[in-house]
Amino acid sequence: MNVLLSAAFVLCWSSGFIGAKLGAGSASAVTILMWRFVPLAVALSLLAAVRTSWRGLALRDAARQAAIGVLSQTGYLLTVYYAIQLGVSSGTTALIDGVQPLVAGALAGPLLHQYVSRRQWLGLCIGLSGVVVVTRADAAAGDGVVWWAYAMPFLGMLSLVAATFLEGRSRTRVAPTVALTTHCLTSAGVFTALAMSTGDARPPAEITFWASIAWLILLSTFGGYGLYWIILRRSGVTKVNTLMFLMAPVTAVWGALMFGEPFGPQTVLGLVAGLAAVAVVHRGEPSSPRDRDRGQQATRVEESRAA
Repeated sequence: MNVLLSAAFVLCWSSGFIGAKLGAGSASAVTILMWRFVPLAVALSLLAAVRTSWRGLALRDAARQAAIGVLSQTGYLLTVYYAIQLGVSSGTTALIDGVQPLVAGALAGPLLHQYVSRRQWLGLCIGLSGVVVVTRADAAAGDGVVWWAYAMPFLGMLSLVAATFLEGRSRTRVAPTVALTTHCLTSAGVFTALAMSTGDARPPAEITFWASIAWLILLSTFGGYGLYWIILRRSGVTKVNTLMFLMAPVTAVWGALMFGEPFGPQTVLGLVAGLAAVAVVHRGEPSSPRDRDRGQQATRVEESRAA
């Protein structure tokens, strides 16, 4: 089950970069994002009205989920979409976003008090090396793209990392449907306000625009975003973010096939490094949470003795 969830998560999350590229030719980033989240907010609000999972949700927990939505959706998506609008390829955007696992892994210990093993650090470093190689090659081939455009996905990555740790520090478990609804309602409000203030609220009539909206709602939001939080709660910060190393090569292959974006030896090297990173981190992974806890406690004892 974990393997199937991981594979589905990688494909669905990668689809977000492709969907953004698909819609970039017909509308601005805020227009795409507004019309991606307004239908979602309406549908999820109607669903929430007939469900009982909202009962007992404290105001503080609702505010925390709204803040998580601002970071994980508004901040993350706006920077990524804007980078693609500026001309950064979908593959390059995903590659820059691939720095996230190292940042999350480095902060997991001091912020969440989660144990990060030596094997996990080795996998993170292997994945990072592949990301660096491919990112440098793709950035060098980005003719006509302003240099600061490559900083946009990096800022988005930091926003998603912040959302991940804000969720991880929460002591209250909020139902996934409640969290997703709160996030989408918050994002719909922010993106609508931005689109209306810039005069970009009116959607274009092109079929490609509405195809990208349907793509992003079904694959990216329900698929990628939903699976992100599910796997995060099942496996922890370090392991779910290690899967992010696969986003870059998968998106690069997808972009090459769908949009004719460059795909060279460096991308292949990044793919190999990403696969190796995931294999190293997940090798010998315990099958149950109790086994994982026992394994982590045993490793702590061994390392304390060695010290």
